[in-house]
Amino acid sequence: MSQKGNIGVTTENIFPVIKKFLYSDHEIFIREMVSNAVDATQKLKTLAAQGDFKGELGDLAVSVKLDTEAKTLTISDNGIGMTEEEIDRYINQIAFSGVTDFLDKYKDKANAIIGHFGLGFYSSFMVSDRVDIITKSYKEGSKAVKWTCDGSPEYEISDAEREERGTDIVLHISDDCKEFLEKQTIEKLLNKYCKFMPVSVIFGKKQEWKDGKMQDTEKNNVINNVEPLWTKTPSSLKDEDYKQFYQTLFPMNDEPLFWIHLNVDYPFHLTGVLYFPRIKNNIELQRNKIQLYCNQVFVTDQVEGIVPEFLTLLHGVIDSPDIPLNVSRSYLQSDANVKKISTYITKKVADRLSSIFKTDRKDYESKWDDLKIFINYGMLSEESFYDRAKDFALFKDVDGKFFTFEEYKTLVKDNQTDKNGNLIYLYANNKEEQYSYIKAAQNKGYSVLLMDGQLDTPMVSMLEQKLEKTQFTRVDADIADRLIQKDDQPKSTLSADDTDNLSQVFNTQMPELEKTNFMVDVQSLGETSTPVMIIQNEYMRRMKDISHFQQGMSFYQQMPDSYTLVVNSDHPLVKKVLEDTNANTTEKLKPILSEIKGQEARLAALRQSQSGKKPEEITQEEKDDVKNTENAISEQRSKKTEVLSEYAKGNKVVHQLIDLALLQNGMLKGEALAEFVKRSVELI
Repeated sequence: MSQKGNIGVTTENIFPVIKKFLYSDHEIFIREMVSNAVDATQKLKTLAAQGDFKGELGDLAVSVKLDTEAKTLTISDNGIGMTEEEIDRYINQIAFSGVTDFLDKYKDKANAIIGHFGLGFYSSFMVSDRVDIITKSYKEGSKAVKWTCDGSPEYEISDAEREERGTDIVLHISDDCKEFLEKQTIEKLLNKYCKFMPVSVIFGKKQEWKDGKMQDTEKNNVINNVEPLWTKTPSSLKDEDYKQFYQTLFPMNDEPLFWIHLNVDYPFHLTGVLYFPRIKNNIELQRNKIQLYCNQVFVTDQVEGIVPEFLTLLHGVIDSPDIPLNVSRSYLQSDANVKKISTYITKKVADRLSSIFKTDRKDYESKWDDLKIFINYGMLSEESFYDRAKDFALFKDVDGKFFTFEEYKTLVKDNQTDKNGNLIYLYANNKEEQYSYIKAAQNKGYSVLLMDGQLDTPMVSMLEQKLEKTQFTRVDADIADRLIQKDDQPKSTLSADDTDNLSQVFNTQMPELEKTNFMVDVQSLGETSTPVMIIQNEYMRRMKDISHFQQGMSFYQQMPDSYTLVVNSDHPLVKKVLEDTNANTTEKLKPILSEIKGQEARLAALRQSQSGKKPEEITQEEKDDVKNTENAISEQRSKKTEVLSEYAKGNKVVHQLIDLALLQNGMLKGEALAEFVKRSVELI
């Protein structure tokens, strides 16, 4: 008996459409073929359990065989099989129409077409010139049938020889898909897509080293674990079971911190195990380590949209029959079950962290450096997670002590509240580089937090919004006396001329560093305070840091770093510099200062005379007079700067103080550092 016919499709030819996706996700054919075989096997088990099949089940398994000479790949099962009528219903009739709309909608992913149109079997034509189905139904009296199609709408059905129930799908691999005739390729794909399918998947024989080469043994090479850990009840598992499963999933990874076993039946079905890896600071390399399964069939490891973004840092497996095998981003964004799953997982993660914190805080603190970036990421990206996590998120100070947000507020509020009632949280992001600033703050009785994580910059900005009347200031943002302003700062006893001279002496000797600006600020800080110190404005520094995280702020990255050299006019060394300056420059500066004062008086008089006039009433001659006077003042000030600069060049104390400040901030390098060492020896 032989019968020919055309596959019932409402478009002229489906196969060129399938072939169009040959170079997108064509490897998924192996998943579809094996999944169909597993389904056929599972259905037989169900029929037997219900009493509708009374025969012997036998050793149920799916077999994948490769024949490189015949150029075939065969997927076999001993499941329910098909009758000729069932082939006609399930294989020959494809509900498919609107090829143009179809191509537009699903042009990016073969994964999406296959599932959307029930074309699982037809994905085989992505890699095959011809496909044969040899099948025999489990039903009594059924005959074996062979269906053949060469990638056109035409097919042929004929009688076949097959003793046992079940189905063989024989793929005659195309010349342009020869990689699917390589054993390593097929084994790799079976491990990727079929590793945890619920029916044994056999691919050849296990091998062992014998007589100087790898040889087949009598044992079947079973690719998969039919009962993966997430399908078992948590009470039946030990910690070692979870750790071993983690090593199965991620053989090269360090042991996880801990894990969550997901198991929910309502209002959706979800099982799985999520592990907290040792994340440290490497966000990007840790992504895409959650594998999504549908009834133990691998779907994807791109789970954005199914779990919140910050949870993509977790590792593990989630399995839900409520998420179809083939998912699109638009589907994920609109599906109610997906949203419920996402919310549920977020809650479970928060509950688990809270439980560990409350049960064994010491252990939780020991894991904080690994957990920190994960929790910070969650708090920054999910408002609902912040609300849960604020009770178990921690601050760590430079001495390694841990505090909850509320505990830290209680600790510092008495001593670190400024004159305006703001609570000032001081922090460092590098204990070594900012050591002297930290010690200066601690000597004032202040606590200093260590915020050296990858996400601490945006966290600081967020916490300033979340915590009432709270401000974060890095310890090198100002001198210790001004980090937390308790009252008005003492005024300098220096005259305006002395302050200006001192400022110019130091300013003219500051080095020229790439993308770096220096300013000088003369302050009265007391004789025991350091003579000079470099500080960096908190706002500008933070804006530059945040610009790395937020789009539209890249202009901050182009701006130079701005530092201020604070000169303590009360320190004996600085006083000595001022005395020497005055002694060596007073005579040279007298005529210059006299000229400046005369020109400033003239400028004041000119502006006074013009103050009552409208702009149009001021003559060009009057405007020129003002401009010429301003130029004269500027010229004389330049002369003053030249005099002070010329003196400062030869003042070794000035250069030594500047270099000490630079050295303290890691900014003294190369030739400048060598010169500093040489000068230090000379001064000693």
